[in-house]
Amino acid sequence: MFSPHTQTLHDTLNDVAGFSTLMSSGVFGELSDDVVAAILEEAGKFAANVVAPLNRDGDQHGCTLDPDTNSVATAPGWQAAYKQWCEAGWASLPCDEALGGQGLPIMVSLAVQELWNTASNAYGIGTLLTQGAVETIEAHGSDRLKQQFLPKMVAGDWTGTMNLTEPQAGSDLSGVRSQAKALDDGSYAVTGTKIYITYGEHDLTENIIHLVLARLPDAPEGTRGISMFLVPKFLVDEAGNPTRRNDVKCIGLEHKLGIHASPTCTMRFGDDGGAVGWLVGDEGRGLNCMFTMMNNARLHVGMQGVAIAERAYQQALAYAHERRQGRNKGDAEPMPIIEHPDVRRMLMDMKAKTQAARSICYLTARAIDMSRLAASEAERADNADLAALLTPVTKAFSTDIGVEVASDGVQVHGGMGYIEETGAAQHLRDARITPIYEGTNGIQALDLVTRKVALRGGETLSKLIGEMRKTASALGSDADGLSQAIEALESASREVGSWLASGDERALASATPYLRLFGLTAGAFGLARAALAARGRNAPQAEASARMLAYFSAMHVPQVAGLAAMVRDGSQAITEVTPDLLAVR
Repeated sequence: MFSPHTQTLHDTLNDVAGFSTLMSSGVFGELSDDVVAAILEEAGKFAANVVAPLNRDGDQHGCTLDPDTNSVATAPGWQAAYKQWCEAGWASLPCDEALGGQGLPIMVSLAVQELWNTASNAYGIGTLLTQGAVETIEAHGSDRLKQQFLPKMVAGDWTGTMNLTEPQAGSDLSGVRSQAKALDDGSYAVTGTKIYITYGEHDLTENIIHLVLARLPDAPEGTRGISMFLVPKFLVDEAGNPTRRNDVKCIGLEHKLGIHASPTCTMRFGDDGGAVGWLVGDEGRGLNCMFTMMNNARLHVGMQGVAIAERAYQQALAYAHERRQGRNKGDAEPMPIIEHPDVRRMLMDMKAKTQAARSICYLTARAIDMSRLAASEAERADNADLAALLTPVTKAFSTDIGVEVASDGVQVHGGMGYIEETGAAQHLRDARITPIYEGTNGIQALDLVTRKVALRGGETLSKLIGEMRKTASALGSDADGLSQAIEALESASREVGSWLASGDERALASATPYLRLFGLTAGAFGLARAALAARGRNAPQAEASARMLAYFSAMHVPQVAGLAAMVRDGSQAITEVTPDLLAVR
């Protein structure tokens, strides 16, 4: 039997992303709702019984680095949980069946990943990065690399990392200085230092497969000179068995605000002449390869925001039922704080914003699935563009929501929320990284405005708005708020598009409020799809979906008008901000 959270995931898949309809059409072969329901139920049990109990201890214990061996020990219980996770087959869920995977849709994989990340964000981030590394090697690696490395990565026996950032090169990868020199046997000697590498070193698996951005000696400056290399912690023989230790090591662990149980490493390549690596994709095309992994990660980091929000909401809701404060007139005993209207407001805000962000994530996952599985090439291309349009919104809006909801969770707890022992503060600390990594939310906003809105001359956005209007029309007066938001989105999009075409700086200045406007509208669209799908079903579910949309429309969609004004007028104010205005006086 589903838990409330797992039921929500099942309903979101079917009502928002239309998963059951796609299954009926045969897009996913013989996959049935019974199978998907069983996967979600078992994943929910594993997350609750195995992963979630590690979350608090993992936060308090963290990871430790042995400076003599450069090895990293994860928190107690982490190894055993990961071993169970692999043995249960969870690592291979979305991977190609030819590689030993289960070949399930991204939508199902996303739902299961949400369960891991709700249980423990520090645990979930490592598993999703490995899946991204698998996808990147599968898309760009040579047959030899695929044969040697992918089967054990798919099984979870080995994990994968993404090595982009360097001390002098953060979001701007044109500053990457790591080097790769060709060797006679076709491999490369990689040297350099990378920072902020998630699960760059750990004790969960015997091997770690690093995907590293570096430059060849004759490479041009800028991003066009960057190539990607696969650099394993241990070299492997032709059969894929580990042999000797490669010239790569962890030289430091970051002391972070949150996700303490996830090791964030400084990695050194080539202290003893060069770490052996192999080219992935073509020379000078490393950034293109890395975007395969980053786009996968951006969807899943958006889902992380949703997962943290869900965990914070569940805890705040339970606390609001238990905590007693204040009395109704004539009552002898204090009442549960959930009886107070403002507490109910905070809780409903948390629930509605979480579900709105979740809806966007699952609509994005649907577009990715259909970009691979749709019957016609034209439909696949349309969905690929839709996924590209939605990805920056998914990542930025959902992670902002994660921080907001986690903060509200602290507020519901009152003073006890500020005390570490309740665990509410951990959710806020853990959530705060999600708007930063995998491309800051400011960068997502710029990507949306400068590249994605203009896809196919704006046709992709127009088609999405058309779908929004169809849903609003089908719902009638229940979707009045959505209809108003659509008008604001369309108007703001025209304005931003005209500024971009003319080189007006206001296009960049307005990017962040524009993305928020887009996110609120897309979230309302997702809630509207759920309300429409629930009509005609059992009365409680239909009523709950309709009330969720009504609440979001009343309390959050009105912000769209203000955001549209910020895009229109505030962008000019931003362009007029100069460094001297920001100086301390």
